[in-house]
Amino acid sequence: MRRLLSFAYGLAAYVACLATLLYLIGFSGNLLVPRSVDVGTGGPAVEATLVDLLLLTMFGIQHSIMARRGFKQWWTRLMPPVVERSTYVVATCAVLALVFCFWMPIEAPVVWHVEQRAAVALLWAVFATGWLLTLVSTFQIDHFELFGLQQVSARLTGRPVPEARFRTPLLYRYVRHPLYSGLLLTFWSVPVMTAGRLLFALGCTAYILIGIAFEERDLVRQFGERYRAYRVQVGMLVPQPGSARRTTET
Repeated sequence: MRRLLSFAYGLAAYVACLATLLYLIGFSGNLLVPRSVDVGTGGPAVEATLVDLLLLTMFGIQHSIMARRGFKQWWTRLMPPVVERSTYVVATCAVLALVFCFWMPIEAPVVWHVEQRAAVALLWAVFATGWLLTLVSTFQIDHFELFGLQQVSARLTGRPVPEARFRTPLLYRYVRHPLYSGLLLTFWSVPVMTAGRLLFALGCTAYILIGIAFEERDLVRQFGERYRAYRVQVGMLVPQPGSARRTTET
């Protein structure tokens, strides 16, 4: 029964995550959602900025702390390790839901507004490419493990969960964090950059850079010299000349 309940919990967390990510696409791009970075109940610039900064900080703290190895070791003393990742996904969805609900558009002049049709089409194409890169990157490592579904499926069927191992599939031969590269493309490739969207893009960019520093520290502890060499050979977010060849050779 516990195995079945764990699987049901993990599956529900995975479905909730997909729904949240779909809403995030609409939220960040002002596309087909009732509330977004520029659609909703706004307010004076100072008030809206403070509220939005608080929401971004809350997301950054939750997402960073719960991803750290030390927190996971403490957390799994209180709950079954098999649902640790699913719980992380649920917490992330909950915090993002708060961002979606309470985000305040900022009443301030537009930062930039691209009107040339070809340029607008190009920016939206890059926006879509960024989200596609983000999705593909999750499958390049292990999509279902990343979102907790592999762990609960293995528990349900009695299979052992594969141990983490260092590998560099296609995209990871060019940049160390293609998932984050894709997200950065989506945050900045928009034809209309309002003050609210700029704050969202700056906040998410800062979180990504800080998160990478903590994540790579954990990866060095886990994989040692192999990851140190990889970090020298391959760019963090932008490809370096010859990085794929060097990674393949090693």
